[in-house]
Amino acid sequence: MQNPRLASRYAKSLLDLAIERNCLEETLKDMQLLSSICIQCNDFTLMLCSPVISGTKKLAVINAVVKDVLHDLSKAFINLLATKGREQNMPEITEAFIAQYNDLKNIRTVSVTTAVAMDETTKNNLLGKIAGYMPSATIDLKTSVDQDLIGGFVLEIGDRLFDASVKKKLNDIKSNIVDYSYVSKM
Repeated sequence: MQNPRLASRYAKSLLDLAIERNCLEETLKDMQLLSSICIQCNDFTLMLCSPVISGTKKLAVINAVVKDVLHDLSKAFINLLATKGREQNMPEITEAFIAQYNDLKNIRTVSVTTAVAMDETTKNNLLGKIAGYMPSATIDLKTSVDQDLIGGFVLEIGDRLFDASVKKKLNDIKSNIVDYSYVSKM
């Protein structure tokens, strides 16, 4: 069940507490670990959302999965979630925490999708261009490959999308060429 307001509030509380206790980086690593577990293992996420499994069993499973890797603050936070019956919101809370951390540290995630893998020179050139538009931000570049693009790239910066792919240009040409004048106008 999606509840972004709840996730944001819990994440903000954890972020403030981690800053207060001077363990922000350790807490970030823990939230990234939990987030990656939730993303990679769908059964784990389904277990968290199951109303049939009790909170204590869910907590035991979480502790078995992460063992002694987590910082004390993260362990206490997970115990709080289980006590309050909010363990099903853990995937959302971890993502909200990471997003709030990135906002705090002025880290901007930039996603670029290309038809073929980029070499390091191209990545560095792209990072240089992007850094010129966001001089005070730290840029976290995520790359992916989608052969359906044929050529070019798709760049996502925050909520902006720049599509300079051959696929899009071909679709634009196709939509301009298609003429529906033979359809009778009623």
